[in-house]
Amino acid sequence: MKLTAAWVGVGLAVIGGMFAAGHLAIAADHLDPPARTDPAVDSTPDLPADLADIYAWQTDTKFIVALDFAGPRPTSEPAYYDRDVLYEINIANGPVKSDVTFPIRFKFGADTSNGTTRYGIKVSGVPGVNGDIVGPVQQRLEKDGVIVEAGLFDDPFYFDSQGFRESRSMGTLRFDNKRDFFAKKNLTVVIIEIPRDRIENGKNPIGVWSISKRFGGNL
Repeated sequence: MKLTAAWVGVGLAVIGGMFAAGHLAIAADHLDPPARTDPAVDSTPDLPADLADIYAWQTDTKFIVALDFAGPRPTSEPAYYDRDVLYEINIANGPVKSDVTFPIRFKFGADTSNGTTRYGIKVSGVPGVNGDIVGPVQQRLEKDGVIVEAGLFDDPFYFDSQGFRESRSMGTLRFDNKRDFFAKKNLTVVIIEIPRDRIENGKNPIGVWSISKRFGGNL
């Protein structure tokens, strides 16, 4: 099981791994736990279950959440759609993480009936949606005012990993803003756009966190 989380204040945009107006966003969960997801530790890392970041932001009318995983990977590699991993995006319209108000779950499947492999996604538990949202990946899906898209996207995270390692070992800041470890790397991403009035509850902070669960253990 993997977990990554962010806490969102009403009217704020949240970027994984940063402070936003006093609210801590805990994210950037790459290669954790190392024994199952880090290629340097496990020769068969469980990439599809390896959560990376969760992003949440809002407009005047929409609440948008994006979960990415299985990365960062070279642009030559395809997206990861594993039917044996269940993903959850949990949204609470209160300050306590245990108060799960909207547990949104999604998983992937493959259709081989026409002799080729066509992947699709099923999203369940979206507030205000009658039943599930089902359709092909890499395509905009719309139902009951909600928009879902799953597919391969450029990794939006920007970070100098080399500078971080050098700063820790040398005791002085060694960051270079022109050095981005995540440049030209991809992730598999699921983006969900929901009408804001289905999520917010007055001026309460909104809690957002995600979990991945593999059926049957590691690869």
